[in-house]
Amino acid sequence: MKIAIVCDVLGKGNNGTAVVTKNLYEHLKASGNDVKIICADQSKKGEEGYFVLPTLKLGKPLDAYIDSVGVTLAKCDKKTMDEALSGVEYIHCIMPFALGRYAAKYAKENNIPITAGFHLQAENITAHLKLNKITFLQKLIYKRLYSSFYSKMDAIHYPTQFIKDVFEKAIGKSTNGYVISNGVHEYVTPHITEKPDGMSDKIIISNTGRYSREKSQDTLIKAIKFSKYSDKIQLILAGQGAKEKYYKRLSKNLPVAPKFGPLSRDEVVNMINYSDLYVHTAEIELEGIACLEAIKCGKLTIVSDSDLSATKEFVSDKKCVYNNRDPKSLAKVIDYWIEHGAENKNFKRLITDSKRVKYVGECMKDMDKMFHKVILSKSTTCA
Repeated sequence: MKIAIVCDVLGKGNNGTAVVTKNLYEHLKASGNDVKIICADQSKKGEEGYFVLPTLKLGKPLDAYIDSVGVTLAKCDKKTMDEALSGVEYIHCIMPFALGRYAAKYAKENNIPITAGFHLQAENITAHLKLNKITFLQKLIYKRLYSSFYSKMDAIHYPTQFIKDVFEKAIGKSTNGYVISNGVHEYVTPHITEKPDGMSDKIIISNTGRYSREKSQDTLIKAIKFSKYSDKIQLILAGQGAKEKYYKRLSKNLPVAPKFGPLSRDEVVNMINYSDLYVHTAEIELEGIACLEAIKCGKLTIVSDSDLSATKEFVSDKKCVYNNRDPKSLAKVIDYWIEHGAENKNFKRLITDSKRVKYVGECMKDMDKMFHKVILSKSTTCA
């Protein structure tokens, strides 16, 4: 089958959207499909399977910010899009922006099955503007996303039941939705890994993610200041992003200097395995692959109770949950688990939680099933 994956927002390998897109592309190719990715990532020019459009320019300040989070935005060009979509038999959109909206129009005109993933929370938009406390604004954004884009889809892929419920409540409608995790890679496994040199006597607490307001790593930095064991804690914040300078200033007075910077995928898995605790601080999270990776490694994982995050549903022990954006609450949870080391090392209990997390291969098979159900439904309706 000839399939087009339309991705308005692509970016570097550590970007969630890029990972989701690459996983789907590789699975569909391996299954014998003819697949192309339509995007604006200029680094993909000339690479097999990629059809690259111009980058959208929004002015220096916005362009600089977008670049700092490691993504590119696409500029829709009708002629180029028509050429890219010519002859395709199925379209799957990753984001609800210009390319996706044009693909929806093209699909309708040419009677092509089309689906879309739901990988964007309204709060991801409002958080950057510091307006995420205005709930009616989120509702308006969701309604706009539905009317301009998702209502045109034959089906919607939701990574979690959490985001499906949030979206359907906001728009006041049920959708033809499939809840399928994005999954974690098969190389994400629990294994014994020695702590790096100079850290063997430290309590290592790790966190992975883009440095941004909604990921809330500042809560973890502040929590360590309140911890009774702050002089023994080695914090590792694996990532990069707009908040890096602020986080470094914030952590300047910690007894043990935190480690900052991006890590390779292998390095992230090793880091999780040699850590004593993994803390996922995100306030806004529709799935949270980093959190799932920690759980899959059998690592005791601490999460926020944020109403805007799916991750609180991933842990079965409520002693692993702290009050959102409350450093003192997080410090108490951290200290509890440091003081209950025997329970922390109860690997059997933790590995039970890990079975709830699916690998990418299994998730991609579920995506296949969704595609085939949509095709069958479309052909039945047309007949």
